Amino acid sequence: MKRIVLLAIILFQFSLTAQTLITGVVKDSQGQPIYGANVYLKGAYDGTSTDEKGAFSFSSTEKGIQTLVVSFLSFEEYQKVGDVSTFTKLKITLREDVNTLDAVTINAGTFKSGDQAKVTALKPLDVVTTAGAMGDFVGALQTLPGTSNVSEDGRLFVRGGEAGETQMFIDGIRVFTPYAPSARNIPTRGRFSPFLFKGISFSTGGYSAEYGQALSSVLLLNSIDEPEQEKTDISLMTVGLGLGHTKKWKKSSFSVNSSYFNLAPYQSAFPDNNEWTKPVQSLSGEFIFRHRFKDEALLKIYGAYSGTQFDLIQEDINVSNGFRFGLKNRNLYFNTSYKNALANDWSILTGVSFNSDHSDIDIQNDFVTSAENSIHAKLKLKKRYSNRFKVSYGAEYFLTDFDEKFKDSQAFEYNSGFVSHSGAIFTESEVFFSKKLAATVGLRADYSKLSDELVVSPRVSLAYKSGANSQFSLAYGQFYQQAQKEYLKYNSQLKSENTNHLIANFQYVKNNQILRVEAFYKGYQDLVKYNTEFALPTSNFINNGDGYAKGVDVFWRDNKSINNVDYWISYSYLDTQRAYKNYPTTSTPSFASTHNMSAVAKYWVGSLKSQLGLSYNFSSGRTYTNPNEQGFLNAVTKNYHAVNANWAYLISQQKILYFSVSNVLGTQNVNGYQYANQQNNQGVYERRALVPSADRFFFVGFFWTLSADKKLNQLDNL
Repeated sequence: MKRIVLLAIILFQFSLTAQTLITGVVKDSQGQPIYGANVYLKGAYDGTSTDEKGAFSFSSTEKGIQTLVVSFLSFEEYQKVGDVSTFTKLKITLREDVNTLDAVTINAGTFKSGDQAKVTALKPLDVVTTAGAMGDFVGALQTLPGTSNVSEDGRLFVRGGEAGETQMFIDGIRVFTPYAPSARNIPTRGRFSPFLFKGISFSTGGYSAEYGQALSSVLLLNSIDEPEQEKTDISLMTVGLGLGHTKKWKKSSFSVNSSYFNLAPYQSAFPDNNEWTKPVQSLSGEFIFRHRFKDEALLKIYGAYSGTQFDLIQEDINVSNGFRFGLKNRNLYFNTSYKNALANDWSILTGVSFNSDHSDIDIQNDFVTSAENSIHAKLKLKKRYSNRFKVSYGAEYFLTDFDEKFKDSQAFEYNSGFVSHSGAIFTESEVFFSKKLAATVGLRADYSKLSDELVVSPRVSLAYKSGANSQFSLAYGQFYQQAQKEYLKYNSQLKSENTNHLIANFQYVKNNQILRVEAFYKGYQDLVKYNTEFALPTSNFINNGDGYAKGVDVFWRDNKSINNVDYWISYSYLDTQRAYKNYPTTSTPSFASTHNMSAVAKYWVGSLKSQLGLSYNFSSGRTYTNPNEQGFLNAVTKNYHAVNANWAYLISQQKILYFSVSNVLGTQNVNGYQYANQQNNQGVYERRALVPSADRFFFVGFFWTLSADKKLNQLDNL
């Protein structure tokens, strides 16, 4: 018995001598101990946790080369490979995980929306519930700072830039004709339904090197990756009707939306100041097919068609019987994208889009036929070297074939057009120095065969998290854009126009409240100038125009302070001047307002099962030329005011009745003035005010959703 006890004691002592003691201390980058960090040998059961001093100590029977792992929430995992006998008195510093929700974000000049955005300025639901937006995502974006209210146009005018300086992309692929056609002084709308998109990124400047051919802004629309369930949407409206359906399989889904609009009944009930010989009619449809492969790769195929026609006679001070304008337009757009995660932390995004747009236009007794076919192909690779360092590499190709035929009443004909080939390569790196400091550095090179021109665009952004809820950002970039087709069709040798952006941003986010303040400066060079009243085949075009735009944007959103109320307020100050087109002197262009302000509020009334919406838009007066006075763009219109209201009533969980009124108070806004070509007997050029076609617009819609769970509706359950 004594021998057995002695043998047990010897074996116990031997086991103690066979174990290795592993010790050390774990701290953060500030030298503060980390309490509760997990410390263990990879592939073994040996480990412990750090104490309040950050110290750890445990024994292991493992021998030779081992991997020591240290992990703790909101810090990057630490690994040390070596002989286990060397794992003593270790001093380990954990680095903060830059992927946590409280980490700094690069956001100078950019508003993002959607479930994946760390900072939500506008949600997709805001598009269809903002009073005055009329279900158009462009209308909702015009309530954000940085945009100018050009109510008679309807497109996005950003920070002193023309509407053509903003480009749109669906899933990263270019949209060439994003707006439906319209007549003068009648605002257009975006072509695409907001219900197919999960998020919107609206960059008012300083955007990624991935995007080019835009001087002022890019608008990124991201389609839904996977629908929640099968459903059918039915829409009955005072201006038309719509039908949508989503079918879902295990790895695939298919969504389709169609709509038909006819304004004849509405205009009979509420006539405007135009004489409609053929009121607006449009037929449109869009689909998206999605398929996930076994490796989780995602393929999307998106297609859209729209056809529009109308004919009207508008008041004109120089045409006694009115000015006739008729249009027939058809547009076809396809977009295919593919993304996947590859081996060794690589990922790929590739896609191609095709656009075909054809218009037949009657202008008095003249006829214009235009046809545009465009292609965009893109490949982007991204490598994740670590949580702190990622690099993107990409290339893209653009093709545009534009033809226009003009024929007047005297049978005179003139044909114009161009074929443009251009390509680009880009690279961009994301560097996170810590949770508080991050930078994005990019470089883009574009080549245009049309002008035989190579341009290089550097882009850089820097962000610093100054507090738990606040951060500062800076951004600089050079941006180039091919001259507009209105000029290239007459002179295809024009160089690219360009601008540089400098942006400083402050942002505060806490408890569903957002405050953004952003200052910017843009300098324009090589703008197109010509020496005639309008761009004509006989014009002399040259790239020697310039200009600038500078200002401050402020945005505040709050859905916490008042129960059941969500509201936001935006304000923009803009100082801009240009010497371009046929301007005889540097002047503030007529589309720019010095002051723009929007206020939007939404109130949910549970007892009435209703959401009430109200918005107010203000813009200071815009410039115009009064020929009765000396100078160019020498006068300013009165200020613009509009109050809009809507009401969404939940009849049942899947049936919604929706009412909307724009310009509730019937404010008599003036967009500018048209002057007579000749002086009257008193030597004065008479004029007429350019006012909206109607003081108000009324809209009533019934929206019904049929789904398996009997809960979904077209306003996302309000």
